[in-house]
Amino acid sequence: MDKHISKYAETRHLPRDVVHYREYKILLQPDRFTSKHGFLEFWQAASKTVKRLGLKVDIDRHAFDSQVREVLFYDTPEFHLYNNHFILRKRTFYEQGWPRPDHELVLKYRHPDLVKAASVDVRPQLGGHDEIKFKEELLLERDRLGGMRSVYSHGCVLTSPKIVLDQGIEHIRRAFPTLRQIDISPATKMALVNNVAVEEVQNTIGIIHFHHHFKGKATIAVWRDRAMERSLAGEFAFQCKFEELEEVPRSALQLSEDFYKQVQLDCAEWIKLGTTKTAMVYRLGTARVSNTE
Repeated sequence: MDKHISKYAETRHLPRDVVHYREYKILLQPDRFTSKHGFLEFWQAASKTVKRLGLKVDIDRHAFDSQVREVLFYDTPEFHLYNNHFILRKRTFYEQGWPRPDHELVLKYRHPDLVKAASVDVRPQLGGHDEIKFKEELLLERDRLGGMRSVYSHGCVLTSPKIVLDQGIEHIRRAFPTLRQIDISPATKMALVNNVAVEEVQNTIGIIHFHHHFKGKATIAVWRDRAMERSLAGEFAFQCKFEELEEVPRSALQLSEDFYKQVQLDCAEWIKLGTTKTAMVYRLGTARVSNTE
């Protein structure tokens, strides 16, 4: 059995969720995205890898029309959530410069161990949740191009919940009981991480086909610190969805991994190693960060 597939088999005894997504992420240098032209330039570079591997891409008709979202992270002043592998994130979508009335709140547990990630119950107490998403995230190796490493993300996605995020942790725990495993005072305050409001500008490029109906939606995005008016990082990503990884032909899975590794080498001058977008937001402040992602 393939080493990646065998890891998923370890969770079959668990009563809850199984992995249905693989998201391949490549962090990009922020100074490459000083204008909209950066999105087009990167895709032109990545297209050389697409051609090299003989892949088919269905380009979205709005591929180079940008969508804007605001991304906010909430945590305690000492980052108790992040240092225990949790992420609490609010994302607001904009249309024609105005925020939409609905927003998205996500609680994630991220861990390199699949069984550990699967064992954490992220379901909310308040009910009416939209979706539980359990996925494998493929990330760059920290110190070299052409490789990959895995982090498993077990998350709950809520649409416009009535949760006040800048109160005490006990208020958040009532909504997400799994946070009670963190040993901190119920009166511990929650706040916007490092007072950073991220502006996310994203383009949906289209669908990359890896044969045998295994395909991924490709996006290019840049995160900008609104207060400082500077780019933090760019990201190229593609996400594949499946019912069971065992049902994905090995040749298609291998092709997706080959593309992920080769595009790093072909676009080497674009790549930013050693961190993730979320880690960059957390490390902008002075509180101690022990999560290495």
